[in-house]
Amino acid sequence: MTTTKSRVQASLDLYDRAEELIPGKTQLISRRASSFAHPVSPIYADHAKGSRFVDVDGNQYIDWVNAVTAIILGHADDVVDDAVRDQIGKGSLFTLNSPLEIELAELLIDTIPSAEMVRYTKGGGESCAVAVRIARGTTGKDKILFSGYHGWHDWYQSANYLVDPESGEFPFAGIEPTGVPKALAGTAIPFIYEDIDNLRQLFEENKGEVAAVMMEPMRSERPREGYLEAVKDLCHANDALLIFDEVSSGWRISLGSAQEWLGITPDMSVFAKAMSNGYPMGCVVGSREAMEPADRMFISSSYWSDNIGLAASVTTINELKRRNSTEFFKEIGGKMAAALQDAVDSVGISAQITGIHTAPTLAFDVPDPAMNKPINTLFIQEMAKRGVFAPTSFKATMAHTDEDIAITAEAAADSMRVIMRALEGELDTLLEAEIGREPFRRIVR
Repeated sequence: MTTTKSRVQASLDLYDRAEELIPGKTQLISRRASSFAHPVSPIYADHAKGSRFVDVDGNQYIDWVNAVTAIILGHADDVVDDAVRDQIGKGSLFTLNSPLEIELAELLIDTIPSAEMVRYTKGGGESCAVAVRIARGTTGKDKILFSGYHGWHDWYQSANYLVDPESGEFPFAGIEPTGVPKALAGTAIPFIYEDIDNLRQLFEENKGEVAAVMMEPMRSERPREGYLEAVKDLCHANDALLIFDEVSSGWRISLGSAQEWLGITPDMSVFAKAMSNGYPMGCVVGSREAMEPADRMFISSSYWSDNIGLAASVTTINELKRRNSTEFFKEIGGKMAAALQDAVDSVGISAQITGIHTAPTLAFDVPDPAMNKPINTLFIQEMAKRGVFAPTSFKATMAHTDEDIAITAEAAADSMRVIMRALEGELDTLLEAEIGREPFRRIVR
């Protein structure tokens, strides 16, 4: 492996400094350099606007990651930022409650099928933790069956006490539950997505003890017909609540999120990320029956209803409606998938374009599964060199344009030509980056 550092040297210098100052180097594990093509990919950004960002070395990139999908309208959207600036002038946090709490609640209830009552948070993991607290309080039961990624809190990370972290088994291969009380072992139990028999068996093994099923309804592929309906039926047959974690699946696929697109309404849902276009905000919504008992639970935090997040969320959701976001993402996702397919065909490489329109994904055909990560890292490396920041999946914002797609497709074609050389035996020569490492395994496709 050869190394070229000069293009992102300022990023590398900051990352070295972070190692001395910040345990783990970053606040979000997905922003670690090992997630991309280190040391070729940038690590620190200086500013962002629309569909692009500029790193601390002055290099510009088309951004297809978009703050891990927290950006939906585009970086530094003028309408949202104007609303936030206006609210800052009125006050960011009051001694009293803000009318924005009611305005956003009514907007969420009008938009999301499962929403009859609302609680606010500041992020996705926090939303999941609040939802679990409410579910346990409402049902009077302790155990949670889950499938997906649901954050860093103790209730969830305790699941790794059920497996050997080094075995490669889900849910968190390679992650020790250090600092999580061992007394929580067995209170959060993973199940296999789209394996209804596995879920049924877990309900039998934990009969009368399951408060809720927490799951991502989908990620980049549509679930099998009837699967989510069967999950809901199992939950209700066992007096358990069904909670959809829509932190990642929310908003892009449909204004009412995945639950609206799939036609299945859970008892509760959690949201964050894109609901506020980059400002800290999250929420738990659900039926009155599931949510109303939270009135008798201690769930409280000063910043959950700060005016900045509330104003950003109200404006973001209204802008998604005004700009007809559902149709936009359907159209741009189709264009991106077609452009990637054209690149594959023009280069003559063996690869597939998979995924739904909100996440067209490039999958290379490799002779050995062990080559998947090196080849994907090489693709990320070569795209970064060409000013495109993307893994092998592409998640647009409403600021992305046909020009962005054309530039990305051209960069992808050039990168595929490099990959063809790598598959012919030049991988060690061409790969300048460390092989990318996923910090945890997502168990929902």
